[in-house]
Amino acid sequence: MSAVPQEIGTQEKVILIREQKRRDRRALTPLPTFRGAVLEAQATTDHEFLLSGPAETGKTFGGLWKLDSLLRATPKSKAALVRKVRQDMGSTVLRTWERISSIRGKPRVFGGERPEWYEYPNGARLDVAGIDRPGKVLSGELDWIYINQAEELALGDWETLTTRCTGRGAVTDHPMLFGDCNPGPPSHWILGRQSLRLLHSAHTDNPTLYVESGTLTDQGRRTMTILESLTGVRRERLYLGKWVAAEGTVYEFDRGRHVVPRFEIPAGWRRLRVVDFGFTNPFVCQWWAIDPDGRAFRYREIYRTQRIVEDHARDIVRLSQGEKIEATIADHDAEDRATLERHGVHTIAAEKSITPGIQAVQARLAAAGDGKPRLFFLEGSLVERDEQLVASHRPVCTEDEFEVYAWPKDAAGASLKEVPVKQNDHGMDAMRYLVAHVGMNHETWAEAVPVWKTPRKRVF
Repeated sequence: MSAVPQEIGTQEKVILIREQKRRDRRALTPLPTFRGAVLEAQATTDHEFLLSGPAETGKTFGGLWKLDSLLRATPKSKAALVRKVRQDMGSTVLRTWERISSIRGKPRVFGGERPEWYEYPNGARLDVAGIDRPGKVLSGELDWIYINQAEELALGDWETLTTRCTGRGAVTDHPMLFGDCNPGPPSHWILGRQSLRLLHSAHTDNPTLYVESGTLTDQGRRTMTILESLTGVRRERLYLGKWVAAEGTVYEFDRGRHVVPRFEIPAGWRRLRVVDFGFTNPFVCQWWAIDPDGRAFRYREIYRTQRIVEDHARDIVRLSQGEKIEATIADHDAEDRATLERHGVHTIAAEKSITPGIQAVQARLAAAGDGKPRLFFLEGSLVERDEQLVASHRPVCTEDEFEVYAWPKDAAGASLKEVPVKQNDHGMDAMRYLVAHVGMNHETWAEAVPVWKTPRKRVF
């Protein structure tokens, strides 16, 4: 360790020693090994490209390493780290970014626990933004934009980003719009965009899973066991890396149509809560608002495992402060309902008939006379991401369940449209309880507006 000058004060001496220790630790940290598509990405200068592949191939780490390298090598450059929903970044891509910073030296962070931007010693800057809340970040010209989980974006989102990364006013000679994605349906716009290059990553690209000879590491055995145990379309995409459509699903769900940007719910709209109990499986509480035209919007959601109802009850009360909740419809577990009651959350037993309930939900997801469905999901509704669900690649919110909520199949592989497979259905059940409670008749939804309603306000 370098000698510390004796003439400086004690506090300054402590700071210098700490900084030297950090430098020493970084010097002893081995640099990562890149292989395959992740290695190729380090030298790629295509204007648009994505690292595509199944889960856990190291594509996000490799892509962010490239972004960090560009910023360190280019003084005064500007970049943005983007995901569809800003709220989803803290426990996912920003953690990976922090891992890279701990290896290479951390840039200065602004924004506290919710980082807004990072500033490098050479004057380079990285902003953090969501498509749902772009702020000023995506209003100006940038040298590079990195998109995490690009499969979540609509084509219009991507095209908007291309206009912020044209090279006009850029510091770099090679402006790039790049990122990572998991496979989606074969009709996804990513596969049809001619100007977008895909670099196909594999599990063997990840040195934490496989050694150079192709042998699994201990971590690799654990990870691959989890991925191999996935079912349906999630197994095809996240384990096998295939761009396949969900087959035999119960509902026709389109994120581009059913998931809409957040807006402030008018005070006069009906508000209801729906609860499906769980502990090992997710506990789900959904908040729904119904507009004067009978359209329902899920605007808040708890989707958590390994937490007792007592704790959920406190959260429900806290999150509902200032809202006029018409009713809370709940699963039939008497003990769990009694726990909610003790905290002032009075419940109504859900109507649980499966077939009529599914048919009612199917009708409301379908386009009505105006060409729009009658069930919507607001972006950024999840109160908190369940890290255990993330790690096991299971659904983390109701929207994720739609692609895996499916009919059973017979020996020939044909769907048996009787009762859906009882798996990944906790948000599905809660949604069905809501529809069954309010009623299938459109007039029931449109007319039963509370007496405290405010003047009609169209938001969608």
